[in-house]
Amino acid sequence: MDKIWKTLFVCLITSLVFAQQKPNVIYIYADDMGYGELGSYGQQKIKTPHLDKIAKEGMKFTQHYASAPVCAPSRCMLMTGKNSGHSYIRGNYELGGFEDQNEGGQMPLPEGTFTIAKLMKQAGYTTGAIGKWGLGMHNTTGDPNKQGFDYFYGYLCQKQAHNFYPTHLWENGKWDTLNNPYIQVHKPLAKDAPDIAFDYFKGSAYSVTKMAEKTVEFIKENRKKPFFLYLPYTGPHVSLQAPDEAIREYLGQFDEKPYRGEKGYSSALYPRATYAAMITYMDKQVGEIMKLLKELGLDKNTIVMFSSDNGATFDAGGADINFFNSVAGLRGRKQDLYEGGIRVPFIARWPGKIPSGKVNNHISAQYDLMATLSEITGVKAWDNDGISFLPTLLGNDNKQKEHEYLYFEFPEKGGQVAVRFGDWKGVKSNMKKNKNASWEIYNLKTDEKETTDVASDNPELAKKFEAILKKEHQPSHIRDWEFIAPKFSEKE
Repeated sequence: MDKIWKTLFVCLITSLVFAQQKPNVIYIYADDMGYGELGSYGQQKIKTPHLDKIAKEGMKFTQHYASAPVCAPSRCMLMTGKNSGHSYIRGNYELGGFEDQNEGGQMPLPEGTFTIAKLMKQAGYTTGAIGKWGLGMHNTTGDPNKQGFDYFYGYLCQKQAHNFYPTHLWENGKWDTLNNPYIQVHKPLAKDAPDIAFDYFKGSAYSVTKMAEKTVEFIKENRKKPFFLYLPYTGPHVSLQAPDEAIREYLGQFDEKPYRGEKGYSSALYPRATYAAMITYMDKQVGEIMKLLKELGLDKNTIVMFSSDNGATFDAGGADINFFNSVAGLRGRKQDLYEGGIRVPFIARWPGKIPSGKVNNHISAQYDLMATLSEITGVKAWDNDGISFLPTLLGNDNKQKEHEYLYFEFPEKGGQVAVRFGDWKGVKSNMKKNKNASWEIYNLKTDEKETTDVASDNPELAKKFEAILKKEHQPSHIRDWEFIAPKFSEKE
């Protein structure tokens, strides 16, 4: 009997030691942050000292891609490890309205979906998601608590996330009332409206602050066991809203013209200062997370990653991305498959494991995260399109497998397809009008800004891209998304 108890004791101690050795993983996901909006990526006007420190103490990727150029599909592909030719969700399929009583969310993930959260659960992690979900309401199969997350707090519906002072957020399927009046966030102001009219778009409880508070609580509560924390914070997605004290940091630094809601979203008296403040405020919350990890002794055993769901916002909501050079001179923005719409910042830090101060040109996509977490944890992932970038993170470039190509398709803004093949990039646009649209071809090594189409000089590449398209595209279950090989007429 003594032998049995001794064996059980050894097994228990071994399992506890193993649990302590498992690295915590925090993945921070900005909303509509452009490739050039961090100081570490060349930003000159907006301060991001804490994220810049992560880049300095870790690794910065220069050729990392969101899986799609808008919110919901990008989040789905991050969760499931699928590219946009295979993903269940490929566009922003909206349900319901903006009003509280009409909150309907977006198309939900189906029952039985294998997500990175479920992978981490299988690996023995406690899982949390705090921020914007956008993959189904609490009463659908897309409920984050049904998709592998032990804990969720934040916005379930993307349309609600247009307002940073909502009446409520959601906590594990329950309505959490905030101290804010209802704001009709897309209500424009009259041209002669006085300055005080802009106060309509302010509230008492700022959603990013609330989410940051819940983040601290989650880390403290789970500090003694391995955790996976997904933080899809909502900045700097318009509306332009930030706490007054955050805006004051930038007042007087830029020439300002009030934005009165002419292009949707909330009006802002100081739109440039507010946009910069939104990013800096989020950066400060990241700084608080990093400070807490050190205080709790979790710093060296926690992998922190940061990226964005797509490129900088399109011309809406008063945001001035040209003024801030938000896409670092790249062509396109959100909703585009040109570089500015899908190339995003990606930084990662893991003291003692990820070399500090490294800049890496490995070509990767966010749908690689599932394969990467699979390699970190040793848990086999279900079928996915990713390649683990763990060797790159650990400085073992010689062991890193490379993608033959990255594939993108996007059914909105006319229907677009793109392929990244080594230094070459192929793009097709307006395919809903012409499914046989010609390929544009760019050499990203010499023409990163995609200014010169060299398709006429590279007919063999066009054939290669066409073959990749035919291989990667699987028919969608949504008619609106089937623009590549539709079996119907648009007139039907």
